[in-house]
Amino acid sequence: MTVFKDRNDAGRKLAERLRSYESRDDVIVLGLPRGGVPVGYEVALSLGAPLDIFLVRKLGVPGQEELAMGSIASGGVMVKNEDIISAADITHESLETVAAEERQELLRRESEYRGDNPPPRVKDRVVILVDDGLATGASMRAAVESVRKMEPREVVVAVPVADPQVCREFEREADNVVCVETPRPLHGVGAWYDEFEQVSDRDVKAILNSSRQSTQLGR
Repeated sequence: MTVFKDRNDAGRKLAERLRSYESRDDVIVLGLPRGGVPVGYEVALSLGAPLDIFLVRKLGVPGQEELAMGSIASGGVMVKNEDIISAADITHESLETVAAEERQELLRRESEYRGDNPPPRVKDRVVILVDDGLATGASMRAAVESVRKMEPREVVVAVPVADPQVCREFEREADNVVCVETPRPLHGVGAWYDEFEQVSDRDVKAILNSSRQSTQLGR
């Protein structure tokens, strides 16, 4: 199995598996902040496609925030993990409290990352959704459902590494799925990177600005 040097290296390797989308004017790459943005940058650069973001927020179980009971995405879509909700005995009120907090953070990040730039145009385009990996797939699932509502021509899920079962599940939800590596057991997405440092808000904005400049210059 490949161990990626960092997210940029992973993005370049992922782009090699997406060559059929190269130099097409109907393709847009949407990175899931934060970790999916540097990966998406390399994909967009390699394919000659514009890069933007698609925001998703995990809904963590109260007291066990790393355990996802669902997620929300731009456009108001919520995806629930009914198994986790049942097992953790989560009430509707608790779920809505967490969701309300995460909606506020989602709106903050939309404003922080995008500034005065308009949301991406998705209708009738091929949308390549990129993250740095899939463990449970909750965030990506919310992104796929939300993007579908925007009437794209095709939805592609693309990641450097994923749990094999989760990767197979997305074959029923997306038009195309590209998972470079599908190790079993996964042991966490970060285990497949030499460098897996947290991506900051500043990093995301810098990457988006660099991508916009490259697009404007026709690179």
